[in-house]
Amino acid sequence: MCWKCKKTIDAAIPVYRSSICSCGTDLHSCLNCRHYNPGSHYDCFETVEELVKDKERANFCDWFSVKTVFTAEKTDTTKTSDAKKAFNSLFGD
Repeated sequence: MCWKCKKTIDAAIPVYRSSICSCGTDLHSCLNCRHYNPGSHYDCFETVEELVKDKERANFCDWFSVKTVFTAEKTDTTKTSDAKKAFNSLFGD
């Protein structure tokens, strides 16, 4: 998914350093990488040796891998309704 416009990036199509999203954003950037992790060494899970200063721009990182988006599982409606009932019973409803 493009970090800027949130458009889905087709994982079947390779992302090269020169790849650009339809919104004009560089796709081969730290912000679109699955290894990007703010707070880690150089903001990356991998053992990169050089700092990439501009995380929004295309770079030559060999560790780059397109970030995949996972959707959270739906909450269990039974547990939610039980919690609401318990809360409401405290106030006599």
